[in-house]
Amino acid sequence: MSKYLSIAKISEGFYKEKGSKFFAFAVPCKTEAEVKAFIQAKRKEHHQAVHVCSAFRLGSDKKLYRSSDDGEPSNSAGPPILGQIQSYDLSNVLVAVVRYYGGTNLGVGGLITAYRTAAKEALTNAEIIECEEEVLWNIQFSYSDMPQVMKVLKSFPCTILNQTLGDLGQVEVSIPLSQEQLMNALKPYKV
Repeated sequence: MSKYLSIAKISEGFYKEKGSKFFAFAVPCKTEAEVKAFIQAKRKEHHQAVHVCSAFRLGSDKKLYRSSDDGEPSNSAGPPILGQIQSYDLSNVLVAVVRYYGGTNLGVGGLITAYRTAAKEALTNAEIIECEEEVLWNIQFSYSDMPQVMKVLKSFPCTILNQTLGDLGQVEVSIPLSQEQLMNALKPYKV
């Protein structure tokens, strides 16, 4: 069973340099879709910001990772943010840093320091937790099976990520690998 470190909930950090403001957000996430949705939400919320730079690392094996400079000079924002994620040895986490330009160019070295410091601030403020590797299952069941399936899902530690309930129920669930009893109970409904 594979364990890894992540964060429990969203945490924030802030850094200011020569009038530029850097707002950092560390976010627990499990999929690239969650990463993209959070970054889009921050772009919308901070529509006057000039950059939303980011980095993420996913999976208990920590092999899926990316960083984005979002228009800043190459390697001046995303890689320093990713470096902070790696220095805390975290996975299933996104760090996004929103920059409001303050009128003075910081140079590549100044940008690296600013993005690294803002990311570190957000991760320092985060509650770091140990997590267990999980698998994503899609299950489908008839209306008559719904009470039994929902009872099983509520009886075990798992996370319902998406659900559509009607004549035919469909649920996307994240299940810790140690929960063999839950997987066995849901096997007839797996699609």
